[in-house]
Amino acid sequence: MRNDVLTSLSFRNVPDTMALFEKAHIWIEGSRPRTLPASVGPAILGGSLAFGAGSFSPLKEILAILVALFLQIGTNYANDYADGVRGTDEERSGPRRLVASKAASPFQVKMAAFISFGVACIFGLTLVVLSHWWLIFVGVLSVLAGWYYTGGKRPYGYLGFGELFTFVFFGLVETIFTFYVQTNAVSLDVVAAGVVEGMLITAVLVANNLRDIQTDQTSNKMTLAVRMGESRTRRFYEVLMIVPYLVGGLIALSFPLVLITLATVVPTYGLIKLVRAKSVGRELIPVLGGTSKMVLYNSVLMSLGIIVSKVLFNS
Repeated sequence: MRNDVLTSLSFRNVPDTMALFEKAHIWIEGSRPRTLPASVGPAILGGSLAFGAGSFSPLKEILAILVALFLQIGTNYANDYADGVRGTDEERSGPRRLVASKAASPFQVKMAAFISFGVACIFGLTLVVLSHWWLIFVGVLSVLAGWYYTGGKRPYGYLGFGELFTFVFFGLVETIFTFYVQTNAVSLDVVAAGVVEGMLITAVLVANNLRDIQTDQTSNKMTLAVRMGESRTRRFYEVLMIVPYLVGGLIALSFPLVLITLATVVPTYGLIKLVRAKSVGRELIPVLGGTSKMVLYNSVLMSLGIIVSKVLFNS
C-alpha cells in the first residue's frame, strides 16, 4: 500500500513537468539561439580592447554583455511577432516561428519581446549609472532599432535597410560603447574592431535573408537580398566574411597576436563554399548557424590575442 502511494506521488506530476519542459523548449527555440553567439561577440571584443588600453572593469563588461544578449533576444521575439501578424512567416524554409506556427499567441510573443527589452534596459540603466547619463539615448535608439526592424507601419527591414542598421547598432555601437564606458575614450583600434564585428554580424543577417529570399519575395518583404537578387547577395556575403580579416590587420599593428584569428580562415572558407555552391532554403541553415559562431570565434580569438599581446609586450 505504501509503495503504491509513493509511486502515485512520484509520477503524478510527470505530464505537467513534461509540458513545462516542452513550453520552455518552444520559447528557447523562439529566441533563435543560433543568432545569440553573435550578439555577445562585439561586447567581448570591446572589453578586451579596454583591457588593452589599461582600463578594464569586469562589472561593466558583464553588464554590456547582458545588455547585448537581451537586446538580441528582444529583437528576435519582436521579429517573430511582427512577421507573424503580417503573415510573412507562414511559408518559410527555416526553423518554425512562434506566432506563425501558433505555438504561442501574438500577444504572448509581443510581451516576450517587451520583457526582453525591459531586462536589457535594466542592465543598461545600471551601466548608465556607472558611466555616463547620456548613454541612455544610445540604449533607447538600440531598442527602437530592434523593434522597428520588422515592427511598426514601415519596418526598415522590409525596405532593405536591415543590414545597415545591424552593422551600425549591433556591430559599431556595441563594440565602441562597450569600450567607451570603460575607458571614456574612443580609439582607431576599437573603430576597426567595430567594423570587423559589424561586417560579420551583418553576414549573419545576409545568410538568413538569402535563405528566405524566395518566401520573402512572395510575401512582399523587400529585404536587401530580395532587392539585390540571389547572385549579388551571395557575393555580398563573401565580401562581409573576407574583409574583416583585412581590417583586423590594423588591430594587429597594435596587438600582434590578434593574427591568431587566421585560425578561423578554414571554417570561414567552408561557409563561403556552401554559399558559392548555390545552396538554397534549408540547405543554408548550417551557414546561418556557422556564420553566427564565426562572429563569436573571431571575437574570442581576437580578444585573446589582444589580452596576451598586452601581457607579453605591454602593447
